[in-house]
Amino acid sequence: MQSSVEDPARAKMAELRLICDREIPIKQQNMDSAIVAFRNSLESIKSTAQGAAQNQVKLGKLKANLRELETDLVKALAVKNRKEAKRMALLDSISSAKARNEELKSIVQDQRARKDEYAAILSQQCDDLAMSNEKSKQDVEHRGAIQQAIAWYNRVLGFQIEGGCGVKFIFTNINLKNPTEEYYFTIRHENDTYTLLDCNPHLNDTKELIHELNKTNGLFEFVRIMRAKFQEAAASGFLPQISSNDRGDSMICTSAPVSSISTDSRGSSPAKQNELQIQDGVAA
Repeated sequence: MQSSVEDPARAKMAELRLICDREIPIKQQNMDSAIVAFRNSLESIKSTAQGAAQNQVKLGKLKANLRELETDLVKALAVKNRKEAKRMALLDSISSAKARNEELKSIVQDQRARKDEYAAILSQQCDDLAMSNEKSKQDVEHRGAIQQAIAWYNRVLGFQIEGGCGVKFIFTNINLKNPTEEYYFTIRHENDTYTLLDCNPHLNDTKELIHELNKTNGLFEFVRIMRAKFQEAAASGFLPQISSNDRGDSMICTSAPVSSISTDSRGSSPAKQNELQIQDGVAA
C-alpha cells in the first residue's frame, strides 16, 4: 500500500524533472543571451560614456574658444565704438568747419561789400578833396584879388568895412579939402530886416533909404547911394562930427579889420552876400 502511494509522487516528480530538464537549457540560453545583451549594452554604455567624455572635453574647448571669441567680440565692439565716436566727432568737426566756412564766406562777402563801399567813399572823398583843393586854390586867388581890390579901394576911394554888432561902412576921399576925413554909417541885418545904427554925418532921408533897402535887399545900391549922399553933404558943407566915440568907440560893439569879414557867400545872410558885391562896384 505504501508503494502505491509513492508511484504517483514519483511520476509527478519525474514529470517535473523532465520539465525542468527542458526549461533549464532554455533558461540557460536566455541567461546567456541576457549576459551577452548586458555585455553589449555595457560596451555601448562604455562607448557612449567615452564619447560623452570626449564630447565634454570638446565642449570645454568650445567654451574656452567661445570665451575667447566673446573677449575678441568685446574688444572689436570697443574698437568699433571708438571708431564710431571718432567718426561722429569727425562729422561734427566737418559740420562745424562747413558752418565756419559759410560764416567766413559771409564775412568775406560783407568785407568785400564794405571794401567796395569804402573804395567808393574814398573815391568820392578824393574827388571832393580835389574839388575842395581846386576851390581852395580858386578861393585863395579870389581872396587875393579881393584883398588887392580892397587895398585899391582903401588907397584910391578910401572905402573900408568893419564888423561888430553891425557892419560899419567907412569912406574917405569924400571931402576934397580933407581927403582923410571919415564918413561912415553902420547897419545891422537881423530877422531879415536892415536897421541903421549910426550915420556920420547925419542924412535926412535915411529912413526912406532903409525902407527901400528892406524892400529890395539891394545893399550894393544902398552903399553907392550913401556914398553919393556923403559926397553931396560934403559939397554942401556938412562935415562928420568927431567925438571920443569915433572909430574905436563908436556905436559898434567891436571893431575888426576888414580881412575878418567872410568872403564866402554860401549860407551867409543877404547883407554879407552884398558886401562882396559892394567891394567890386562901390567905385562906380
